Amino acid sequence: MKNKVHTPAPWKVLKSEMVVDEKWYKLRRDHVALPGGLEMDDYYVSVRPNVVLTFPLTEDNHVIFVRQYKHAASGIFIELPGGVVDEHETEPRKAAKREVLEETGYTSDEIELLLEVTDNPTKDTNRMYYFLARNVKKVAEQDLDEAEAIEVLKVPLHEVANMILDGKINVSGSVALCLLALRKLGV
Repeated sequence: MKNKVHTPAPWKVLKSEMVVDEKWYKLRRDHVALPGGLEMDDYYVSVRPNVVLTFPLTEDNHVIFVRQYKHAASGIFIELPGGVVDEHETEPRKAAKREVLEETGYTSDEIELLLEVTDNPTKDTNRMYYFLARNVKKVAEQDLDEAEAIEVLKVPLHEVANMILDGKINVSGSVALCLLALRKLGV
């Protein structure tokens, strides 16, 4: 008996409605027709903005991390600086530079896109842009909104891999970008 080949094909959206449309969260309900004819009228999609994440490396080989509380996961996490690409922003690189400056006070003009990824293609609409920023320098104090309390950490480059292996850095996007950057840097 031969195995049947299942070639992926896009689903057809028959109807779509926004069921939650708030400032910080948007949820869409789609009625879709699958290629085989099956219909689902309750496929929920989180409509999320694109995100930037940056691996900021100083001239003396330290990586700038942020440590902050994340409510959904009820914990304090060490992450790379990042955030959403605002609606008016058309260039993820500029958003990455802005986020690093706001969260840490550091900046650089040497910002390289390492990879564009899809975070959760099953349920989320957004893309993530991973950047490496070289020779970052502290030029300002943090520019945080009233809901943010962010501690800036300066970690020697050679300690980053062990921090991941020890579970000290355990947010998926930061883990992925750290590993990409370490490889790019030959560490």
